Amino acid sequence: MAEERQRSPDGATSADESSAAGSDEPYASLLDLPLSSDLNRIGEQLHALARAQGTLQGLLQAVVNITSELELPAVLRRIVRTAMDLVGARYGAMGVLDQDGRLLEEFIPLGLSAKELADLEGVELPRGRGLLGHLIHHPEPLRVKDISRHPESAGFPPGHPPMRSLLGVAISVRGRIYGNLYLSERKDGQPFDRHDEGVIRALAGTAGVAIENARLYQQVQHSSEQFQRLLLPRLPDLRPFTAGAAYRPASPPAAVGGDWYDAMLLPDGACAAVIGDVVGHDLRAAADMSQIRNMLRALYYDPSAAPSTSLARLDRIMNAALDEAPVATALLARLEPADGAWQLRWSSAGHPPPLVLLPDGRVHYLDVEPGLPLGVAPELPRPDHCRPLPVDSTVVLFTDGLVEVPGQPLDRGLDALAVTASRLVGLAPDELCRALVTHRPGDGHDDKAVLALRTPPLTSYGSS
Repeated sequence: MAEERQRSPDGATSADESSAAGSDEPYASLLDLPLSSDLNRIGEQLHALARAQGTLQGLLQAVVNITSELELPAVLRRIVRTAMDLVGARYGAMGVLDQDGRLLEEFIPLGLSAKELADLEGVELPRGRGLLGHLIHHPEPLRVKDISRHPESAGFPPGHPPMRSLLGVAISVRGRIYGNLYLSERKDGQPFDRHDEGVIRALAGTAGVAIENARLYQQVQHSSEQFQRLLLPRLPDLRPFTAGAAYRPASPPAAVGGDWYDAMLLPDGACAAVIGDVVGHDLRAAADMSQIRNMLRALYYDPSAAPSTSLARLDRIMNAALDEAPVATALLARLEPADGAWQLRWSSAGHPPPLVLLPDGRVHYLDVEPGLPLGVAPELPRPDHCRPLPVDSTVVLFTDGLVEVPGQPLDRGLDALAVTASRLVGLAPDELCRALVTHRPGDGHDDKAVLALRTPPLTSYGSS
């Protein structure tokens, strides 16, 4: 008779009895355990752990990606795209609230195909009604499995792609609701879950910081640009000469720089003009530009000094008076009557040559040896140059930002500028300058300045 097994009070088989040799019952008892359900739970937990780990890595990368942007439009689009990637959403959008916080002032949708965009052509962007309005007035996270069944759903306009699920999260900046992040249609067909909501809520915190940084950067850039524009002079009354000027800042993130222009009438009836460019793209370059411009204005007021003499004096003063003399290019020119005609006298400190538009439509550069830039070798002389010009000729002075494209020869940009100018010969100088900076060959990475002077009839000077 087989020995009866004894069990401990808790139902476990005692160690001495479980060691009975030759018995198959211990193995049979293993088959009675609920292994399938346990393994399923373990698998689900491992899957959840892997999903959480992947989400954490995605969030960390999202923080890096979003905070690396500085321009506000790029930041907003990056936030939407990152949110879509994190939860696998097909569609995403950012709605920016107006000043009163009641309606959407801006709506940035992503994920729409070309056909879907075409179907929505002419449809007004959402203003914040229906479920979008619900999130505006109740800024708690919103998860909806079926948009059409929600009591506040307002439906979609004609041509709108079908959307069933929605996840909406408010984004706040400095304690104020800035806008809402909307996601729709998980690519796997499932509704958004609590995990998705947690991920997007975490992203929204990072998004608020990134938006605030971009707004502050935008304010600083605007202030810097305004600062530089204030340093540039408004052209005085140069009659009988006709004149125009234009300035455009560099593309972000540079924005500020050291380009400048100036012009003035001299006591002998001549008109002096200068264009210059301090090396650098920051407030220091703009401040150096202001100092150099003011010093040079005092120097070229002396009508007896040749342009090269004024530039040489400026170079020596910069070297002696400034703690760290900047490197700069400049071109100083004088339009003056001589022998019944106009003549242009100029000297260049490493600057691009003047461009002349003749009244008969011809366009050419006064291409001569430019000399060394300011701040390089103050002791070396610079040459002067002189060319006669007929009445109604236009002299265009410009900085290299107008024609420069990194990686391309400067001559290519100069040739393109001449072609553009040849089509604009009939414009007034101010219109000409604006057109040249608008249709420039350069790529906009540098700031740019343009100054144009047109020679008047000589009767004003009593010349014959």
